[in-house]
Amino acid sequence: QVQLVESGGGSVQTGGSPRLSCSSSGYTYSRYCMGWFRRAPGKEREGVAGIDSNGNTIYVDSVKGRFTISKDNAKNTLYLQMNNLKPEDTAVYYCAADVAVCLVEQKYWVGADFGYWGQGTQVTVSS
Repeated sequence: QVQLVESGGGSVQTGGSPRLSCSSSGYTYSRYCMGWFRRAPGKEREGVAGIDSNGNTIYVDSVKGRFTISKDNAKNTLYLQMNNLKPEDTAVYYCAADVAVCLVEQKYWVGADFGYWGQGTQVTVSS
């Protein structure tokens, strides 16, 4: 059974640099493509960053240059390093995984393409 568990969220001040982690189990981690999504209060879920099985990455424009997605296949763990946080980054952050999405060009990835999700971790950025 596939399980994804996020950690590393919390309350940070503007400009902070927390790192989110997503530990995985129940599948061949290295074959899966993965992503970070977020849902801010009153807003639709948004794709933040993605990484394919080859390590290629993609980011939403609002986080480019500030966030870095990476994965450690030996530890079955996905990371999101967030730097220079802004209040508008406040959201519940979710990690997601799927193998079928690897067949889709990264720029077309959407949340509906991912079949496995973590429970989410809250990140609150105060000014």
